[in-house]
Amino acid sequence: MINQEKLKLLVKYSLLIAMTTVMTMIIQIPTINTNGYLNLGDMVVFVAAFLLGKKGGLIVGGLGSSFADILLGYSHYAPITLLVKGFEGYIAGAILETKVGKRIPLLATAIGAIWMALGYYLAEIFMYGPIPAMLGIPGNIAQGMFGAITSIVFIKALNKTKIGL
Repeated sequence: MINQEKLKLLVKYSLLIAMTTVMTMIIQIPTINTNGYLNLGDMVVFVAAFLLGKKGGLIVGGLGSSFADILLGYSHYAPITLLVKGFEGYIAGAILETKVGKRIPLLATAIGAIWMALGYYLAEIFMYGPIPAMLGIPGNIAQGMFGAITSIVFIKALNKTKIGL
């Protein structure tokens, strides 16, 4: 039988994975160069890193984002997304667990966002060639930075409430 703490943790993971999937799917801005799209899922990946640490960022980022790719018909991106978004959450979570990350959370989330843009660039070199892959970098950085900033705003607002997550 599962104890109450493990059940709460399982619910947190499940909700954050589902929220990542939904936020990735709700608003999609197609990118012409790489056949991908910009979305709001990074915000939830970073929220997971804040709330659940590097392991949570890894699992929520990887699974939630790749589920969205599969559901939206971008299944060719799902394995790449599993790794890229998973490590985006892991990197942010690992840095957020340090003194510097706690003091400057934007640094932690921005590094995660930069990794995401780099990770997709490296994968897309093999899919589309170096020039088209490079054209996706600005959009991916913008998406990641928007997620980084909005996640910090959300976490600060959440911390001011009486909700114990």
